Amino acid sequence: MKTTNLKIIILLVLLINTLSCKAQPLPLNTALKDIPANAYVKDLNNELSPYIGTYKANFKDNEITLFITKEENKLEKSSKKTYFMDALVVKYIVKSSTGTILQDTKNNNSTNNKFYSYYSYPDKNTIVFYYSGTNCRVGWGDIYLKKINSKQISWEYRPDDITLDNSTCPEGTDINIYLPETKDLIFTKQ
Repeated sequence: MKTTNLKIIILLVLLINTLSCKAQPLPLNTALKDIPANAYVKDLNNELSPYIGTYKANFKDNEITLFITKEENKLEKSSKKTYFMDALVVKYIVKSSTGTILQDTKNNNSTNNKFYSYYSYPDKNTIVFYYSGTNCRVGWGDIYLKKINSKQISWEYRPDDITLDNSTCPEGTDINIYLPETKDLIFTKQ
């Protein structure tokens, strides 16, 4: 009888440990090679929250409005693994000086035409974003946002090259890059 009770107690303890044991979330900036499949890369130090908000800037007669939100537990898929992470999501509107909307991704739920944070430099107050580009991937590259103070961020956009022809991009497709291709553009929180 005592052996049976001891086995039941041991099984209960093991069961409770198994049910209550969850994998610990990994901090932002964990190297991809160190992220196990289905892991969660979490904003443990609240590095992303100071960037959340609506920001505006003017560049070459265009008004650019950024809408920055935080997405928790965002699914990430690489060629080698799938995992989850906290990320900033940026949607935007670009208007001409006459008020004509040149590009609007604010109400677009497509994964294109918005960009996601994928790395942060907390000691430099900087978040790096991957931008997949717009039509035919035009404009894909990296965007760096640096927090200057509670009301301002500095913008740097580094678009990468892409070769376009009729087989990769249909004729007549808008292949303009409307985001400001510049460094040190100041956006002000609204």
